[in-house]
Amino acid sequence: MSSLQVGLAVAGGLILGGVIAYNTWNARRHEPRQAQPDTQPQPLPEQRVEPVIDGAMAEPERREPVLDPDMDNRPPPDFATTSTLAMLPLPDRRPRMDALIDVIAPIALDGRVVSGDALLAALPATRRVGSKPFAVEGQNERSGEWEHPVAGQRYTTCQAGVQLANRTGALNEIEYSEFVMKAQHYADAVGGAPDFPEMLEEVARARELDQFAGQHDAQLGFTLRARGTAWSPGFVQQQAAKLGFVAGAIPGRMVLPSSEPGLPPILDLSFDAQAALSDDLAHSALKEITLNLDVPQVHRHERPFARLRDAAFTLAEAMGGVITDDAGQPLRSETIDTIGADLERLYGTLEAHDLAAGSPQARRLFS
Repeated sequence: MSSLQVGLAVAGGLILGGVIAYNTWNARRHEPRQAQPDTQPQPLPEQRVEPVIDGAMAEPERREPVLDPDMDNRPPPDFATTSTLAMLPLPDRRPRMDALIDVIAPIALDGRVVSGDALLAALPATRRVGSKPFAVEGQNERSGEWEHPVAGQRYTTCQAGVQLANRTGALNEIEYSEFVMKAQHYADAVGGAPDFPEMLEEVARARELDQFAGQHDAQLGFTLRARGTAWSPGFVQQQAAKLGFVAGAIPGRMVLPSSEPGLPPILDLSFDAQAALSDDLAHSALKEITLNLDVPQVHRHERPFARLRDAAFTLAEAMGGVITDDAGQPLRSETIDTIGADLERLYGTLEAHDLAAGSPQARRLFS
């Protein structure tokens, strides 16, 4: 083999090696960023060390047994009762009906007292009238409070209601007629007589409430877009978890829980559900995620907008992203501050109309 052939073979080998190296580097450069393992050392279990005084083992302080004079008078614990109470379901925390956002039809029981079991048994199979929630309440004989019927309780009177408006629109004449039929059937089942308000007045009130809600509804969303390298679902979840987000019930969704159990989350973070369900999460690439705030659903004292803003900037810095609106336009800090000022005025307007953000009435109306 001549020297020329040897040189060409060497040059070809170097070029091939360079191409392979470049392709390997380029593939790694475009791989989505992965979650990093937790490198913090786990604390070792503390060893018990007895205190030592002058090199001698100190004896623990001796305590004389003390008899409780009331011990003999205490009844023994009823483990069966305790276990039964622990298994009982919690009371229904659904918000009560409100004349501000509900049509309410009283149902007279002619002085009779009806059990909660009877009121529950007579409930219709579907608790909706068209697209609006249908509800029944009773006045508790013992407390005098209106509440959703509870088994084992007794009620002196009851009432049926339907919501005037929600995000699907206002209660219309057809839905009102359906409500009358459903409430009449329920009243017949419990032996009561309903008293329905005038349909035209209630429908007009529903339209007015729906118009107000449409003008004062707000759902904010910030989009985080990757500047360069994409993100894996695990990387997004790891960064969001550092800010208090937890996995939601829907794939591709994480939520920042409310400080009060049972209330809607403060914020939610969403990304492509197909990427979250992929068999190979490490190679699922995400180029954007969205942070959302449903303003009327969250109490003002939770500082939801400030937490939305802080989460967006923190994640953008940690993940190498940029904050944009739905159209992909970058959002500057001054623009975000302007949105916050407008939101404060919205909070004030809702409170002035007894529909404060996060209140039961607001959560129902804006749902």
